[in-house]
Amino acid sequence: MVVTSYTGLPRAGVMRRLGAWLYDLLVVISLLMVAGFIFFGLTALALSQGWITLGPYQDTAELLSANRLYQLSLLTVALGFYCWFWRTSGQTIGMRAWRLRVQNTDGSRLRLSQCIIRAATALLGLGNFWICLNPGTRLALQDKIADCEMVVLTKEQNKQLLDKQ
Repeated sequence: MVVTSYTGLPRAGVMRRLGAWLYDLLVVISLLMVAGFIFFGLTALALSQGWITLGPYQDTAELLSANRLYQLSLLTVALGFYCWFWRTSGQTIGMRAWRLRVQNTDGSRLRLSQCIIRAATALLGLGNFWICLNPGTRLALQDKIADCEMVVLTKEQNKQLLDKQ
C-alpha cells in the first residue's frame, strides 16, 4: 500500500513525544561525547605544539569548559542533529521508533527556520507539557511557535518513510 498524504493524521500526545525525546536524548548525548572527544584531542594537540597555552586554567578540560566557542560548537551539534532530521524526513531516530513525524499542517516538511525555532523553543523537552494545558489542540509549545504539528503515523506510513531513506 502506497501512502502519499500525511494530512489529517492524529497529533501526538505527551507520552509518545516524551518516549521519542528520551530515545533522541541518548543519541544526542552520544554525539556530544564524540564531538567533545574530537575537540579535546584538537585542543591537546594545539597545546602540545605550543599554538595555545592553558593560561589561568589547570588542564585541557577546564580550558574547554570555559571556552564559549566550545560550548557554542556543542550546541550547534545538538541543534544540527534535530534540524537535519526534521528538515530531511520529519523524523529523528526516536521519532521513527515511536512513529512520529513533525510537519506543516499541509503535510509538507519543515523549513530550516521552523526547525531552528522549534528546537530553540522546545525548552529541553518541557515544551511538550504545554499539551496538558491545551489538550484539545495537542500542540506543544514549540509546535505552536514554529507553526507546525507532530503527528502519529500508521505503521505503513512509517515504513514508507524509512524505505525512502
